[in-house]
Amino acid sequence: MKSARTLLLPVLCALALPAFATVTVSSPANGAAVTSPFHLTADSSSCSSQPVSAMGYSFDNSADTTVIDSTSIDATVSASAGAHTLHVKSWGDKGASCVTDVAITVSGSSTTSTAAATSDDGITVSAPANGATVSSPFDVVAAAGSCDGQSVTAMGWSVDNSSDTNTVSGASMNASASVASGSHTLHIKSWGDSGASCVANLSVNVGSSASGPAIPSSAVSVSSLQTLASWVEVDDAGTSGTASGSMALVGSPTITGDSRRFVTGYTGGGGERYYVSFGDDTSSQNFVYDAWVYLTSSAASVANLEMDMNTVMPNGQTVIYGFQCDGYNGVWDYTKNAGSASAYHDTWVRSSQPCNVRNWSRNAWHHVQISYSRDGSGNVTYHTVWLDGVAQPINGTVYSAFALGWAPSLVTNFQVDGLGSGSDTIYLDKLTVYRW
Repeated sequence: MKSARTLLLPVLCALALPAFATVTVSSPANGAAVTSPFHLTADSSSCSSQPVSAMGYSFDNSADTTVIDSTSIDATVSASAGAHTLHVKSWGDKGASCVTDVAITVSGSSTTSTAAATSDDGITVSAPANGATVSSPFDVVAAAGSCDGQSVTAMGWSVDNSSDTNTVSGASMNASASVASGSHTLHIKSWGDSGASCVANLSVNVGSSASGPAIPSSAVSVSSLQTLASWVEVDDAGTSGTASGSMALVGSPTITGDSRRFVTGYTGGGGERYYVSFGDDTSSQNFVYDAWVYLTSSAASVANLEMDMNTVMPNGQTVIYGFQCDGYNGVWDYTKNAGSASAYHDTWVRSSQPCNVRNWSRNAWHHVQISYSRDGSGNVTYHTVWLDGVAQPINGTVYSAFALGWAPSLVTNFQVDGLGSGSDTIYLDKLTVYRW
């Protein structure tokens, strides 16, 4: 599919105008001296007269923004020692963005909250991200190299001040945590073979929404698609520049033990499309795309992250389910055929739901689930996308049938579009497509 950059008209950035920017920071106060970690509380009722759909924060000139899908923030935040500008942000449901800047001086030292939580004793937490909003149950993925110089024999997690700790044997953990709604401190622990104990603390906000789409027990699923050997990469000629890519199955970072690494280089805003065929089915009309995506620090150069699926109907026409996080316009996009099946014109449609992959936390796994369906004529309804367990309703119905002459097939694409020129590395794990 073509990128949003070539298909969507540019729009002016929404400015944080004083008359409409209603980001209120309760703590810390402007000019305050704080110790790390510190408590951040803020809320925003509207942004440029738009209802707020998400909030977030960043430091100084960093491109890393922690995003919380709520109209308020109640988080524990870590920052390095020194003087900083804390940018507290909100986003409207039509794409507006607002910000309030707070000057703080931090004593003590810690990694910033947008990275994977790492203790001084070698605990690295891949999921959830520090400060993330999740739905219960959520995955806890962590590993420990050592604890006070001792070999790690066990790991575990607990919440807040609870004395109940869930433990597993070994130096890594991939657990499912069920936690009540609200703001919590998640303690990730490790124990050495001579009695040492170590801990990494991170904040999570647990929402009450369902953690993903409802999938009937009769649904057919194809899992671990990232491990298939038949993946192909190609430069998307529809983008404005050029791109090249390479792929490999790797054992780290990973959730299942085998994640697919995509290394993409681009010039002039080019895009690289990676795709794989995984069967054929002309009768199913409902689909859920379910994947985990890991971003490294190079994600600052990513413009769009596209996750598509294609299928062929009984009449031989191909239905294209195009879906992407559009970093140019800051929303989720979906595709439609603006022409006819034989004289087709594929184009992007912007939704009202915010998304910018450059705002996703780095060195952490992010869970993406997309629900869509079609009718017998090729009309597609994009229902909802879940990012890290938080539902964002799309509810857009468009015509998306194309007379391409394909044989019956099921194909999924994973495309990375660059922001100008550069390169990036992204990992994909637990890629599953459900259909019924």
